[in-house]
Amino acid sequence: MISDLIARWRFWSNCDRIGPDIPLTHWRLHYPMLMKVLCKRKFASFGEDSEFRPGAYAITCSKIFIGARVVIRPQSMLFADPRDLAGKIVIEDDALIGSGVHIYTANHELSDRDIPIAKQGHRDARDVVLRVGSWIGANAIILPGVEIGAGTVVGAGSIVSRSIPEGCIAAGNPARVIRNRFNADD
Repeated sequence: MISDLIARWRFWSNCDRIGPDIPLTHWRLHYPMLMKVLCKRKFASFGEDSEFRPGAYAITCSKIFIGARVVIRPQSMLFADPRDLAGKIVIEDDALIGSGVHIYTANHELSDRDIPIAKQGHRDARDVVLRVGSWIGANAIILPGVEIGAGTVVGAGSIVSRSIPEGCIAAGNPARVIRNRFNADD
């Protein structure tokens, strides 16, 4: 019994993740000063005036780079891949992230119809990058290998499977460019 508690305490202290399932660290997210200390320790980088709110998850924090003035809101999930060098998540300065946004850097393999998907392993991880000043609407899903351009808006609930150029508005499933934000003809 005591050894189980010690093992859990060690896991919670040393694991490369943050979230409600890690009670030893999660409570710190409720207190701004403790949140900043925790995030600067856990993440690959954590910019000035950024926040990681209670109820959000980050898996493989050591491969997640969060720029300045970024807020990761409740129910958001950042899944970097622990397996190799690829699979980083980079969120640049001033990016807006709505509640419930999910970002994935890897996915299940599914190419062999004779083997159950659960037994096929995972595809190679690919980095995800959200450029400066982009805005990801609530409950959007960003899939592996996607880059969201600077100043681009992704509509709420969109599923982004391909990169979106800078200065666009994109929405849908799969997300597609609706228009350019800065084109006066639109």
